[in-house]
Order: sequence, then structure tokens, then C-alpha cells
Amino acid sequence: MSKKVLIVGGVAGGASAAARLRRLDEHAEIVLFEKGPYISFANCGLPYYIGGAIADRERLLVQTPEGMAGRFRIDVRTKSEVVAIDPQRRTVQVESQERGRYEESFDELILSPGARPLVPDFPGADHPLIHTVRNIPDIDRIKEKVLGGSRSAIVIGGGFIGVEMAENLKEAGLDVTLIEGNAQLLAPFDPELAASLAQEMQQHGVKLLFSQRVQGFCPVGTGIGVDLAGGRTLSADLVILAIGVVPDTRFLQGSGIELGPRGHIVVNEALETSAAHIYAVGDAIEVSDYVPGTRTAVPLAGQANKQGRIAADRIAGLDSVYKGTMGTSVIKVFDMTGASVGSSEKTLKRLGTAYRSVIVHPSSHASYYPGASAIALKLLFTPEGKVLGAQAVGYEGVEKRIDDIAVAIHFGGHVRDLTELELSYAPPFSSAKDPVNMAGYAAENIAAGRVQSFSYDQLSGRPEHSVLLDVRSELEHAGGHIPGSISIPVDELRGRLGELDPSQEIWAYCQVGLRGYTASQILRQYGFDVRNLSGGYKTYRQAQFQPEAVSSDQGPGPGGPDDGGTGKRSDKDEAPEADTAPLLLNLVRHS
Repeated sequence: MSKKVLIVGGVAGGASAAARLRRLDEHAEIVLFEKGPYISFANCGLPYYIGGAIADRERLLVQTPEGMAGRFRIDVRTKSEVVAIDPQRRTVQVESQERGRYEESFDELILSPGARPLVPDFPGADHPLIHTVRNIPDIDRIKEKVLGGSRSAIVIGGGFIGVEMAENLKEAGLDVTLIEGNAQLLAPFDPELAASLAQEMQQHGVKLLFSQRVQGFCPVGTGIGVDLAGGRTLSADLVILAIGVVPDTRFLQGSGIELGPRGHIVVNEALETSAAHIYAVGDAIEVSDYVPGTRTAVPLAGQANKQGRIAADRIAGLDSVYKGTMGTSVIKVFDMTGASVGSSEKTLKRLGTAYRSVIVHPSSHASYYPGASAIALKLLFTPEGKVLGAQAVGYEGVEKRIDDIAVAIHFGGHVRDLTELELSYAPPFSSAKDPVNMAGYAAENIAAGRVQSFSYDQLSGRPEHSVLLDVRSELEHAGGHIPGSISIPVDELRGRLGELDPSQEIWAYCQVGLRGYTASQILRQYGFDVRNLSGGYKTYRQAQFQPEAVSSDQGPGPGGPDDGGTGKRSDKDEAPEADTAPLLLNLVRHS
């Protein structure tokens, strides 16, 4: 006897489940409900339609109802919202624009309702010039405003959607201001790496306001005003609200299906809910965080696709399970790329997890081959060396390094495993020691106790009678240094040991960490208590980034930092380490 399977919601999770189930079971009756007009679209591509990188709107439509029906024999019902579920009777209540309200029975049910943009209860939050980004109709309305002559936009929220929308509105020719309530963009990144991405946005003309709270909205002429705490008001032609998402699970209230504290559907590794014969996938579910083992929710398309496939497997009798998420993600920020996997340092501190970290600045490929640029790569690991997470920013080769580390984390990898990875090498693509290998070498030295390190944010806790030692050249020191440091170049160190007091801790640093490591090894073997600044002066300086001030008496206006029209960071103030040129090219793309 064939099964009747209902699927609530399309896009990544629901559409993947439907297609997979049909491939496994030709005789199942499959009905897919979608409350919007589109069942499968590239929601991750929506911002790029605004910016023009995706010029053809139809390319956003991954699959149509007609296509699903024709190829997979699936009964697709768009503009049909499931408003209630009765797990005991195995029925759902459907509100259809075409058929009105009716009841549908099921043998098995897959819930893929997704998440909806969070809209706070602020004064004026119903203003028609406020837009959210979730689906095709949303992006159509924004595109209409852009093409209709809008000249300025305010984006509220510095997460992935907010940053992508700010970039693409700028690419579309608008003056853009991004307002973020926290002190940095992109919460999955630690501050020193997020700062590079923020600087990239600012240098392309996006104005940034950090640590600012929105209190409401008001009409300003034909535009809209955004009221900030402290009495400031900024105005623009439209506002994008991108402060986060919440699971779209309101229709499950009273169903008896267990929900987590933030409204996410609780599932086990088989993606089964607390109700028999009901599965859930996608942005609306709560899953296990693969690294610390805690519960989390990660609204990413890749995970939703995998979960949809697994739910279909289970219904078809296969024993597939979902082991959890590592939150592997990547974002384009104008010419830069940022990527992350696993736990951030912020997360590890919050959980009270013992960890170590290292930051390296290797080159994206062999420095002697044209076009090389630096990658800032941060690796987090237990004191024993198990890899916990990683983040990277740069102009080239960033995501493939994070993907390598994601594989290592998936298999419970140790930093030693990163040193042993045999990764593809040719001068246009990498170096004989790949950046992942380099991060592994640096981390292994720390885990093995061959070097002590410190991070830029630990400088304020440096012992009073310690010595802060700059081992770069005197010219580099004169061009900029950490306040309070003395200068002894590493090449002169052995001959000037008498200038240092063996009874004092030595906190050494160089430009990116390699000369500091060499200096610390010299000093350690002469009996000094020494540690080295991870990531060097380059990371320290990047962490000091603060956005330029935005005028309080006007909205977004033209202009930006003087970057010679390139939008790229100038390298005139970078002092590369002469003895480590393959590793230390500036974080710019060279033509």
C-alpha cells in the first residue's frame, strides 16, 4: 500500500525532500504545500538580483510547480498555507486562495516552514518603505524601488543578509548606511577578522554605524526616517530590516509538537519531532551543534537540503541520520571573502570551553606568482590540539581553506592532521606549505608547549613589570608600533640579550607572528620567559578599526574614503616581513 506524504513548505528543505522521496518511492502520494507562489527559489541569491550580478530574475527560480509535477509527479499546491496540524488524527488544515479552507490527511508529514524575518514592535514599523528579505515577492518590491529612482537606503542589521543587501544596494548605485546594534558585523566572526570585512565595506562607500539601537521610524518627506537612541534621526528612500529571523512555527501552537525556547521544532537525529510520523527540516528546527554538542539553530541552505534528503530517506525506510551542524558559512563582501566553521572564540568563552588560538597571515598562493594576496586565518583548538573552529578573510582562496578545516572537524581532527594534509599545489593555486598546513604548524607548536602565545586583547592584562618587545626592523617600529614597546630587531637579538632582564616576562611581537616566533625560540633557549603575539602587529592594528562617523543631521550621502577609485585598501602603510615574503603579502588584491 502506497504512503500519503504531505510536505509543508518548499524551497531548500521541502523541495529536496519531495524530489528525494520520489526517487526512492515511485508509488508514494506526495503533496507539497507552499503558502507563496514559488516552491523552489534561490533565496541565497536574492540580494544579488538587486545588485545586478544576477540580471535575469528567472534564474532565481530553481524549480517550478509545473516542473515538479512533470518530472516527479508531485501534487504541488501553491498559495496554500497549512494553518493547523492534528497529530492524533493525522490531518492538516489548509487555507488555500483557490479552494478555501479544507482538511488533508497524511500517513507521514514533513514540516519545512522555514524562518521569517524578525520585525520588532517599534513605532512606525509598519511604514511601507520598510522591507524585509525572504522571498521573490519581497525582492521584487525592493527591485521596483531601486529601479523607480530611490537614491539612498538604510540597512538595519549587520548579519549575512544585511551585509549582502548593503553591498548590492551600493552596487545598484544607492547611497547606503548600515546600522548594527553590536560593536561588529557578522557575529560568527571574531572581532579582529570581522573588522577587515567592515573596513572593506567602508572603503567601498558603505557608511557603518556600530553599537547603535534603532528606536522607531517616522515619515520624512517622501522618504523614511530611522530614529536612533540618543535622539539622532537618519533618513533614506527605503529601509531594509535584517536584524534576524525567527522560526515560522506559529501554526504549530496547540498541536502538541515540542518546540524549543525560541520556537524552533525539536527533532532527534532522525529528524523526527515529538509527534509520531511527523518530521521537520530546515530553518525552523533546533539541531545539535557538532562541535560543543549543544543545541542550536542555523538557517543555512546547505543544511536544509541535507535534512530534507534525510527525512525522505527515513520515510522510505533508510537509516540516514543528521549528526549536527558546524555552521560552515561564507560571504562575499565586495572584493573580499569571509568564511568560518565550527566554534568562534566568542562562543568558546561563553561556553567556558578551554581553548587555544592562533592567527596566521599566509599568502593565497606562491608569492612569486602574480596576483598573490594574504589570507588572515584564525584557528581554534583545545589545549590538547583538537580542532574546534576556524575563520578566514581575504581576497582569494579563503573558502577552500575553511572547507579543508571543516572536513578535519567533521572527522574529529587534531591540529597535527592539518600539518599532514596533502593539498593540491601549483604556484597559481597555493604554496608548497598550504595556509592550512601553516595554521596547523603554528597550532601544533602551541599545543606541544614549544611556544607560548598571547592575543591582542590580552595586552591590557600584561604584567606591570613585563617587557613588550618589537622584533621588527627599526624602520617598521618607527612607522607604527604598540604603545610601550621597545625595539630590538630579531636579527640583532642574540647580540643584544644584555638589554633584557631575565627576571621579567618578555611579550614579543612582529608584523604577523613569524619573526616573533623565531625571537621567542631564541629567548626561550637563553632562559627567558617569553610569549609571542598571535597574528602580530597586523592583527593588533586591524582590531583597532572603527567606522568613520556618520553625520547626525542627514541621511546617507555620496562619498567615502579616498581610495583612488579602487575601493581597495592601500598598502603603503604595511611593512612586510622581509624574511618571510611568501607569507606576508598585504591583504590587498594585486593586479
